[in-house]
Amino acid sequence: MPDNITTYNVSDLRTIPLRHPYRWAAAAVVVVLMLLLVRGAASNPKLQWDLVAHYLFDRQIMSGLLQTCLLTVTIMIVAILVGGVAALMVLSPSSLLSIPAKGFIWFFRGAPALVQLIVWYNLSLFVERIELTVPGLGTLISVSTNDVMTPYVAAVLALGLHEAGYMAEIIRNGIQSVGRGQTEAALCLGMKPSRLMFRIIIPQAMRVIIPPTGNETINLLKTTSLVSTIAVADLLYTAQAIYSRTFETIPLLIVVTIWYLVVVTLMSIGQYYLERRYSRDENARNASLSDITAAFLFRFRREVPAK
Repeated sequence: MPDNITTYNVSDLRTIPLRHPYRWAAAAVVVVLMLLLVRGAASNPKLQWDLVAHYLFDRQIMSGLLQTCLLTVTIMIVAILVGGVAALMVLSPSSLLSIPAKGFIWFFRGAPALVQLIVWYNLSLFVERIELTVPGLGTLISVSTNDVMTPYVAAVLALGLHEAGYMAEIIRNGIQSVGRGQTEAALCLGMKPSRLMFRIIIPQAMRVIIPPTGNETINLLKTTSLVSTIAVADLLYTAQAIYSRTFETIPLLIVVTIWYLVVVTLMSIGQYYLERRYSRDENARNASLSDITAAFLFRFRREVPAK
């Protein structure tokens, strides 16, 4: 080493943090605005916070909240099942399967959810009876549409098929994110297509499917408030039924908002841990690639003679 090069000990170096005056100023403005907002909401007598506390754990409100959660879970199960089938049909090389699936996605994803909800609820206006007729065997099933299409069933079908259009695209994108080379290698080893799908493709596709599916589920929780238009006793409908008698509109709407925020927060936490669970393999793979790259560079630096 030349004599004119000065060496320093890392522990002797003093680091000076970079100053961010504009960032601190923006943060101060945000804090002041938040404090003013909280102060204004807390001191506004028309918000009637005592009534908010009274109705927050009311039996009818809790019943509506439970109905909203059950409705969200049921609709999401329908959407995932129907959307998964539609995604596989879209990826099929057969046009007889892919074209109808694309039409299904185009229609149910494009039509507004409220319109679909009203149409399914009024299905009996143009379909009086639901029948299943097999040639040679006659009519196997024949029921009145009004007996089957209850408000709850209409809500599940309308919102389930609406969400299935989105889930089909999410699942299709997740499946296509898996490298084709892995599929070809598994088929060359004699793996059956069904085993290939559940052992190779789906576990890797989940890393891509989980984040948008979580977002869709959270969005669906809020979209279920539309079912109040067809008299399904969800959280919003229950609050409307109460304030239509007591005229305490604002406090009950605040209660509804609080419970939606609570459930969305819990779902967001669950989504975070679920995403982290399925991203472990990818992080491990990236870490392995980093270790391999570092080892290669270290060996290259040792083997190449210095000039």
